[in-house]
Amino acid sequence: RPGRSRPAGAPGAASCSLLHVPLDAATERDIEPQVRRWLAFARQKTAEIATLARGLSQGTDAIAAELAANRADLASRASSALTRDPAVRSRTAAITAADGRRSQPYAERAAAQRAHLGLPLLPTTTIGSFPQTDELRVARADLRAGRIDTAGYEERIKDEIREVLSFQEKTGVDVLVHGEPERNDMVQYFAEQLTGYVATQHGWVQSYGTRYVRPPVLAGDISRPEPMTVRWTTYAQAQTSKPVKGMLTGPVTMLAWSFVRDDQPLGDTARQVALALRDEVNDLEAAGTSVIQVDEPALRETLPLRAADHAAYLDWATESFRLSTSGVRPDTQIHTHMCYAEFGDIVQAIDDLDADVISLEAARSHMQVAGELAEHGYPREAGPGVWDIHSPRVPSTQEAAALLRKGLEAIPAERLWVNPDCGLKTRGWTETRASLENLVSAAREVRAGLTTDNG
Repeated sequence: RPGRSRPAGAPGAASCSLLHVPLDAATERDIEPQVRRWLAFARQKTAEIATLARGLSQGTDAIAAELAANRADLASRASSALTRDPAVRSRTAAITAADGRRSQPYAERAAAQRAHLGLPLLPTTTIGSFPQTDELRVARADLRAGRIDTAGYEERIKDEIREVLSFQEKTGVDVLVHGEPERNDMVQYFAEQLTGYVATQHGWVQSYGTRYVRPPVLAGDISRPEPMTVRWTTYAQAQTSKPVKGMLTGPVTMLAWSFVRDDQPLGDTARQVALALRDEVNDLEAAGTSVIQVDEPALRETLPLRAADHAAYLDWATESFRLSTSGVRPDTQIHTHMCYAEFGDIVQAIDDLDADVISLEAARSHMQVAGELAEHGYPREAGPGVWDIHSPRVPSTQEAAALLRKGLEAIPAERLWVNPDCGLKTRGWTETRASLENLVSAAREVRAGLTTDNG
């Protein structure tokens, strides 16, 4: 109760588990000392709890030095040039409603894209990543340790890209990906190239199962000093005549899977990330990339628990996606991807993204999301997944074809894509080869049936 002191020696405790914060900020020697002062990982939080307990039991004079140091750290953060970039804030303030709208409605864009890309009915693609092999992880470790130089590392990346493209071409995939062999994580990879983000060396936290990640720390205003993906996407496109997707992580997911700043609304930060991604999208298009995917798997995950907060969140979340993607020509096809969520809760938000194509997890639910999209009247193209990539089991051609036919009950063939549920980073090459070959075979089988029925 107010005014009642804590008993001498009473213990303090965290309000929740510290499982999902890194262990110790003091080990992060590569982070600028000023910024490191602003961080509190598990050991720092535990020390703060002990300090507060001591202050409650002995009085604030006993912790005066610690309180003064804390005030100095907060003041340092508030006044730092790292925290507030006038150029970023000026650009964000100048955003207009037109910046978040494509130049033409979907029907006109779809016609332009079909003419430009020349894809068949039921086009096949993958979500983006291919298996991250031990060889790739060793190459990254060798680069960090100085056992190979940058040129040697990049030759290994080029070899992997050529192998991934060659396999997709031989298999008959219609829209290719370069496989993302250069990327350590779909958020960390971009955060390391954006100002305002801080990457840790030892900040591992559990993601799911035995998978661990190092979420970046969002410490200041966000901008993109230079292109992040254009070089490797352009290299991949030069190896094939088929379209190669440019692959980016969307603004909501960049926030959801980072430690975000708490000194401004999330929507403001999302707009900063969106503008940085808009520059990347526009540069990819200028370099000849005709299909660009901006992934938002965390859009449903980040939906607030309170229903009263849903509308405001979805408003800035969908706005930030459109801001990222609306600067391209009508014939440039914008994709997005979401996985493993209850999509029925956010069908209107999916529609509001105004992506030309969305790929969604659907294999385990037997195409439930296809029905939800149809019930909503979703007007654009969709790829409900026909392969559950979180299982090592290889789906047969017949199984994938059956799911595809079920998808056709809800989505017309001219708007239906064929793809896995998610990226292939965690799968092995043996199952990836067999599963993708069966996926392409299923698409050909069902496509041939459609051609026969219409002929």
